[in-house]
Amino acid sequence: MSLPKTILVPTDFSEFADHALDYAIALASELGARVHVVHALTIPELGVPELGVALISATMESMVQRGQAALDKLVASRPSANLATMLRTGDPRSVILEAAQELGADLIVMGTHGRRGVTRALLGSIAEAIVRTAPCPVLTVRRRDPRGS
Repeated sequence: MSLPKTILVPTDFSEFADHALDYAIALASELGARVHVVHALTIPELGVPELGVALISATMESMVQRGQAALDKLVASRPSANLATMLRTGDPRSVILEAAQELGADLIVMGTHGRRGVTRALLGSIAEAIVRTAPCPVLTVRRRDPRGS
């Protein structure tokens, strides 16, 4: 077994994802690995054909620009890290799995909200789905609440 050289970190720009990214960066620096940060843009279904293709296209373009700007800001805030970014559209589960396959990722590091009970059942868990289906090991990082809860 070889140590990871390609680490994929999905982000939704939450504090949980940021914590996982920092963890992955620290791990990558010890291993000499490269970190790829992926963000999945979920395109809303607009179901209103009267809006027209031009408006939908402009909305999509704006979403892509905002997503890329957020990724660029995330990378700029960690200038010493060896980071690459990927912005994709689609269901986050599919995007993460496809990116892992495409990159030949050795490890996925992702944050988890640690939801339980009804909240988890209603919202599902992207992290859980990735753990069950990823082509490589998955390390989930849960950020502890500083208040102890």
